[in-house]
Amino acid sequence: MTLSWGRKYLMCPPKHFGVLYEINPWMHRSIEVTPDDAQQQWHDLVSNLEAAGAELEFMEPAVEWPDLVFTANAGLVSGSQFIPSRFRHPERQGETPLNIEWFASNGFTITELPDDIVNEGAGDALPFKDVLVSGWRWRSDERSHPLVSDLLNVQVNSIDLVDPRLYHLDLTFCPLSDRRAIIAPLGWNPAGRAMIDALVPEPLVLDDEEALAFCANSVLVDTTLVMPSCSSRVGRQLEAWGYDVVVSPVNEFLKAGGGCRCLTLALDVTLGSVA
Repeated sequence: MTLSWGRKYLMCPPKHFGVLYEINPWMHRSIEVTPDDAQQQWHDLVSNLEAAGAELEFMEPAVEWPDLVFTANAGLVSGSQFIPSRFRHPERQGETPLNIEWFASNGFTITELPDDIVNEGAGDALPFKDVLVSGWRWRSDERSHPLVSDLLNVQVNSIDLVDPRLYHLDLTFCPLSDRRAIIAPLGWNPAGRAMIDALVPEPLVLDDEEALAFCANSVLVDTTLVMPSCSSRVGRQLEAWGYDVVVSPVNEFLKAGGGCRCLTLALDVTLGSVA
């Protein structure tokens, strides 16, 4: 019913978080972040994850890189191997050395992609059963997928993300078990929808409003699903499946296009043995 991973996460405090540039449709420099609210929402998320049983690790924030808080984009983890992201936008490229430093100092083996390959880590790649579902277009290159497949010895199922508002895979796909996932077809082309239909036996399909409220950008810890928002319809289905829903608002981070999943990176993924 639950996943074999998702009980240990990396997070980064939002000490320097703000919307200082515009690299996705949600970001507008005219909309100011309220720092105290961002801090409180982040700490509430930490508390909700820990209450669900998650073990959390933390990295230091850096004043030059406000989006370091979105640790899902740090890279890809499999066992003790870490593939650091290569960011598309210069505004985030300085995060990579900091991510490499943290993982190297914590015992991970670093395997880097070629300099000309763009891939934004777990923001665009989530395990489901024995495959890695990987998005491309807005922030990751499709040509990174065969390289990731070879480096991590895992089958990669590519999905074309067609809605710029749902620019990362983790805004459209949330694995719940080896049979169930929350999905947002609004973000995919027809081939992607067909691939997910074949892969996920029991999907919880979000309507467009639910998708754009980032319902899929949620974090499962055992049977507790921590969500940035949850409609009554989605909540009823999740509870019928045996999940406990905890809504942890992260409105300040939504101003930068990130929800609960974006603020976490699972450290206990071992590809090839996920469930």
